[in-house]
Amino acid sequence: MNIQEARPSDAPMIASVLQEAAEWLASDGRPLWSATEIGLERVLRDVSNGLFHIARQDEQLAGVMKFELEDAYFWPEVLPCTSAFVHKLAVRRAWAKKGVSTALLSYARTRAQQLGRDHLRLDCVADRQGLRNLYEGFGFALHSVVRIGASSYARYELSTATL
Repeated sequence: MNIQEARPSDAPMIASVLQEAAEWLASDGRPLWSATEIGLERVLRDVSNGLFHIARQDEQLAGVMKFELEDAYFWPEVLPCTSAFVHKLAVRRAWAKKGVSTALLSYARTRAQQLGRDHLRLDCVADRQGLRNLYEGFGFALHSVVRIGASSYARYELSTATL
């Protein structure tokens, strides 16, 4: 699995992966991202800012992830320059259960450590048990469950010192 920072030319494919994941979740009664959050304009802006990373296998785009160095929305209490954050982790359905998520999380953990960040953090809707199992199986520890608006979010952290 080859993982690298996305280029602007990758933005349409990244948006496609995110839309596929959103449609799959919505069809199962678990809507997640709004069309604006995963639309091409937003994705292109984020890619241009170096936030998206992509996983390819044999030139096929298998998964994507947004890797950020701050998250004041979900983690307002975290001190600057101490953590990195994963958002919008999505895998093409054809690549589900083939280790793409694990590869992306491993990449994020290594990148966070290389940047001198003590923790890798992420969040998910608290009732997404399958996703929570994935994160816990990777080694993330539940930090807390917080309520933001009408939803509850499970916040997870992973020490980068365990590499």
